Amino acid sequence: MSSAPQLQPVLDRIDADFDNCLERLFALLRIKSISTDPAFAGDCKAAADQLAKDIATLGFSAAVRPTAGHPAIVASSNGKGNGGSRPHVLFYGHYDVQPVDPLRLWHRPPFEPVVTDHADGRKIIVARGAQDDKGQLMTFIEACRAWKSVTGTLPIDITMVIEGEEEIGSKNFVPFLEKNKADFKADFALVCDTGMWGPNTPALTTSLRGLVSDEVKIRAANRDLHSGVFGGGAQNPIRVLTRILGSLFDDNGRITIPGFYDGVKDLPPDILAQWKDLNLSPDSFLKPIGLSIPAGEKDRLLIEQVISRESIWEVVKAKDALEAYARGDYSVVPAVLRVPNQVYAPPTGRPIRFERD
Repeated sequence: MSSAPQLQPVLDRIDADFDNCLERLFALLRIKSISTDPAFAGDCKAAADQLAKDIATLGFSAAVRPTAGHPAIVASSNGKGNGGSRPHVLFYGHYDVQPVDPLRLWHRPPFEPVVTDHADGRKIIVARGAQDDKGQLMTFIEACRAWKSVTGTLPIDITMVIEGEEEIGSKNFVPFLEKNKADFKADFALVCDTGMWGPNTPALTTSLRGLVSDEVKIRAANRDLHSGVFGGGAQNPIRVLTRILGSLFDDNGRITIPGFYDGVKDLPPDILAQWKDLNLSPDSFLKPIGLSIPAGEKDRLLIEQVISRESIWEVVKAKDALEAYARGDYSVVPAVLRVPNQVYAPPTGRPIRFERD
């Protein structure tokens, strides 16, 4: 039986219960579930416990299960409706969040959620994790809550698995899945860690770029040196690193590493045509973040640059975020990189002069 006739009452229920939905989300957003820092391990456990307790109120069997790192939540809607003939979906989300350093750049405390009003009429929930991934996660849970409230049951069978280490590469999640794979058999998987195309345009995400992290270490001298004695004569690893980074891209935005694009296929013409129709422009995409010129391959659409083309994120340990980076993978492109410099003047008494355009 089609569930379409039941959809409008479910949507109406969500609207009627909106304030309570928002408060449940805010309660989760207040928990400092930062997975990169061991100091917040207790907060990660608290977030898992709260989610499991909430999901259990929907009639799911929900349990917080240990991993080699932060715990995961496994929940099942119990039973195979219609003799197991209904679709069975495996839902994935994560409750951990990225670090908040540097705190001085936040306009308000990151774990005190608030709804902000904007001149263009938008209302935005501001808090760490509101967008990645607690907001999306709670959207699915609230949809289940509303559907059961209206109809008394769910239209499909659901298993949820919610991890606490996505922001540090899910290093303990794969072994957890392997160990418990019998619990995760399903007809298809729904990953709730994606976004909408725009405020009024939903999107169905069918594939994502992968991510491989690495660290480059440049070692020169066998110990730190006094710059007044060795500066100018001793090789500085920063100089070597900037030369390497500067050579990664050519003037057209292509990555210069030999073989980097081997096996990379162009988009099918019909998909490319659909993407062109979305009209992602520098003005709409980059202007709100203070930029205007795309940094990727000049012969590619901006939407290709950010969705389908290979790239290298120069995730530099910027001084402003050094504390956070030191605790684990922090997959951001920093807005500011500050590099302290010292210039030694020749002993001639001539002043050093800098001119700024």
